[in-house]
Amino acid sequence: MAERAETEGTRTGERNGGGPGTGGRATERAAAARRELARDLAAAVRGEVSATAADRALMTMDASNYRRVPDAVVAPRDAEDVAAALRVCRDHGVPVVPRGGGTSIAGQATGTGVVLDFTRHLRRIVALDPEAGTAVVQPGVVLDDLRAAAAPYGLTFGPDPSTHSRCTLGGMIGNNSCGSHSVAWGTTADNIHALELLTYGGEAVRAGRGTDAEGRPTGLPPRLRDGVQALVERELALLRTGYPTGLPRRISGYALDALLPEAGTDLARALTGSEGTLGVFTEATVRLVATPAARALAVLAYPDEGAAAEAAHTLLPHGPLTVEGMAADLVGKGADGLPDGGAWLFAETGGASPAEAAARAEALCRAARADGATGHALVTDPAGQRALWRIREDASGTATRMPDGSEAWPGWEDCAVPPAQLGPYLRDFRSLLAQHGLRGTPYGHFGDGCIHVRIDFDLLTPPGVRRFREFSTDLAALVVAHGGSLSGEHGDGQARAELLPAMYGDELVGVFGRFKDLWDPAAGLNPGMLVRPAPLDANLRFAPLPPGPVPVEFGYPHDDGDFTAAVRRCVGVAKCRTEKLGSGSFDVMCPSYRATGDEQHSTRGRARLLHEMLAGEVITDGWRSPEVRDALDLCLSCKGCRSDCPVGVDMATYKAEFLHHHYAGRLRPAAHYAMGRLPQWLHAAAPVAPALNALARTPLAAVAKRLAGIAPEREIPELARETFRRWWWRRHAAPTGGRTVVLWPDTFTNHLSPEVGRAAVRVLEAAGLRPLLPPTAPLADRPVRPLPRPGLCCGLTYVSTGQLTRARTVMRRTVVVLDPLVQPGRPLVVLEPSCAAALRTDLPELLADDPRAARLAGSVRTFAETLEELAPDWTPPRLDRTVAGQTHCHQHAVLGDAADRRLRERAGLTGALSGGCCGLAGNFGFERGHYDVSVACAEDQLLPAVREAAPDAEILADGFSCRTQLTQLGERPGRHLAEVLAEALDAGGGAGRDQNRPL
Repeated sequence: MAERAETEGTRTGERNGGGPGTGGRATERAAAARRELARDLAAAVRGEVSATAADRALMTMDASNYRRVPDAVVAPRDAEDVAAALRVCRDHGVPVVPRGGGTSIAGQATGTGVVLDFTRHLRRIVALDPEAGTAVVQPGVVLDDLRAAAAPYGLTFGPDPSTHSRCTLGGMIGNNSCGSHSVAWGTTADNIHALELLTYGGEAVRAGRGTDAEGRPTGLPPRLRDGVQALVERELALLRTGYPTGLPRRISGYALDALLPEAGTDLARALTGSEGTLGVFTEATVRLVATPAARALAVLAYPDEGAAAEAAHTLLPHGPLTVEGMAADLVGKGADGLPDGGAWLFAETGGASPAEAAARAEALCRAARADGATGHALVTDPAGQRALWRIREDASGTATRMPDGSEAWPGWEDCAVPPAQLGPYLRDFRSLLAQHGLRGTPYGHFGDGCIHVRIDFDLLTPPGVRRFREFSTDLAALVVAHGGSLSGEHGDGQARAELLPAMYGDELVGVFGRFKDLWDPAAGLNPGMLVRPAPLDANLRFAPLPPGPVPVEFGYPHDDGDFTAAVRRCVGVAKCRTEKLGSGSFDVMCPSYRATGDEQHSTRGRARLLHEMLAGEVITDGWRSPEVRDALDLCLSCKGCRSDCPVGVDMATYKAEFLHHHYAGRLRPAAHYAMGRLPQWLHAAAPVAPALNALARTPLAAVAKRLAGIAPEREIPELARETFRRWWWRRHAAPTGGRTVVLWPDTFTNHLSPEVGRAAVRVLEAAGLRPLLPPTAPLADRPVRPLPRPGLCCGLTYVSTGQLTRARTVMRRTVVVLDPLVQPGRPLVVLEPSCAAALRTDLPELLADDPRAARLAGSVRTFAETLEELAPDWTPPRLDRTVAGQTHCHQHAVLGDAADRRLRERAGLTGALSGGCCGLAGNFGFERGHYDVSVACAEDQLLPAVREAAPDAEILADGFSCRTQLTQLGERPGRHLAEVLAEALDAGGGAGRDQNRPL
């Protein structure tokens, strides 16, 4: 692997050498230096080494406003690899940046030189001792994995930032992360027993608490031991008086007061929060805490944010596990589960039993009502609690957009004040925002006095950047005036380190510098952070982007038509990097990342590569970039990110846009011609379907699959002997009576599963509706037969393969035909979820200049929505059985499934469908090279859910892809909900029976 990386790094370096304006010779020298560095690293370490443009581009940013381009990325396999990488970097004079999940929002996970990526290999929980309440972990362990390992013993790791599903223990230690439960269990520093680390110079350190017989810190080599002792003794007075008090969330700067004798000379605590500037952690011994057997959540309503802030600290004497706050301008009034109010506090209580937890929550609610709360909700149901906590956890993403859709950015994300000062501080903070003409949406850890906020800085123009700097300076002074800390959770990084003198004074900051020099005299570890920092307005991620919109095909209505703004949506919170969806989760994003574990196959990774493509420094080929093409190749276009990403990144649309430009004027992959143009091929094949089905069972099928770019493992689906449209037009009579609906004969239903269409007609007619197929005269006594040409098409297959010119032509014809037919009260009923999603979103976004497209999109209804809206009094047949299967990913992301759930409930179909993606995803799973990933996606949720279902359970799968995946992978077949209901109607009789209907 290392040898491959070296070769690729050499090839990429020759093509993508330095940035613009560096000059030919300088570029060649930089590329040669990178090649030499990559070769030496590959020879020294056993983990992966890469200096490719793609891997470097993936590491240019974290979740902050900053961007720095590394020379190489190393994924060490163990501590020996870390030591070897440090040795090579010392020899080359190259800095090193340790990196976990890359969710830091102050810039400390970005850097030049070599990035050490701990998320690939150093992920082992070395030991877990339930009796001692400790665990030994490597830096790449994801927090949720540690919590899952500790849960069987009734234990957990107390700090729990909202990124708990993807952040790593190494990153949490580096930043001294906290999370929502710090009022009960403290910060990461409060939960560290010992740290093992390596300095840039290669010295091994085991940092703990206590001193030797001579009063010197233990676990240090002689040079550091003597130097640390001398520094502390020399600065005793300053260390005792230079830090603010009464701050549970004092994260800024180095915690050198932890080295005072009266603090127990806690070296591990002093190093926690050092942001990778002093040493590289290779192992940590952490404290585990007992988790309550039961929890209750009290949601307290207040008139406004100020009242909630004033009240938060008064709840602490009641012993809550957490006190979180947010205002209506973040979540919106009327959010499910929230009592009426302008702001809310989330106060969680614990107990040995549900009754005890609820009693504590009730007591807290009574006290809150007596102290100004205007209402409350008490939630004891775990599912209800999860739903409410999700509102809070997604705030780090949703806050990146203001209510009017404009962008908001971190930078002052988490300063903290003493909890009793939070109300006055927030009032002054709001006033300061107004003075600078800025807007923000505060939320966060009110019980600890720590506020998160994204502000609508203009970071794209010089005047806007100047205002960013001026506001930052003023806010630092305001925080200090309230006795606060510039950072209350995420560290200083580049965002705040420049302003540390305002908090600590020049003298103490000078001590920070001497401490840094003692540990890292060569300044090789994360330079520019904490000590001698880069300016807070340098290295902004937006600087290299195009100054104006680039020509694109889609309308990007939520980004004012600007593709660059759409790509900027990804702020790096990395929810897409969640590897295991929790029990009861219906999220989809991001199936390919969960299958591969590779950053470039996450939504964030792909957005990073598109960002760098637009920047043109690391990825230099623009729309022709092979790096972006390869990363997007495993995007299933499931649209999961459109709904599950907190900021609404829509990678399926970005992929289609990229493929359109990438292949403009040149040959496409065979699968694009075969499956991307599937509607026209199926129309041509319909007259000879029986013959083609027979050929598909002969050796000629292998040749056909190879020519069409189809995976050899896949079976070619059987074509319908009679299409749905042909069945419809040969019916003995046109339906009469009832409210008219236009039934969309999508390509998959028409040519591959006409039984679904026939079943839908049966159910719609039984419900008293009058389904008609386009093109037709919907109010005539008898429908007018269509012209003998290809049926109408939503354009889905053309869009998913980036054939957007063809897609627009197809869609335009569809709009012209359907516009006179669909009217208010006469919906377009679409049975295939992916086609419904294409009509509702892709069509109006590709035909943004045509108002008819928006009208058509607004008329689209799913099968269940149609029955609920137009036949609310119809009683479906009663089935009384459990269900299993999967909600189609496009339905989850675009259409919603609330009506389906209600229809299933009325029919006595109990149980929930799984989330995720089936993995076939239209053409994706059929394409050569995708089979393994396709199966892995199916194994994530769909196949386990079907295997675990009761023998008599109904397997539901409304999407043709989902049903095909179930059939081809040897599992129990699935059916569309319409088929299940139609079968029940026929078994029990009922109105609307068609004697000629071959169900």
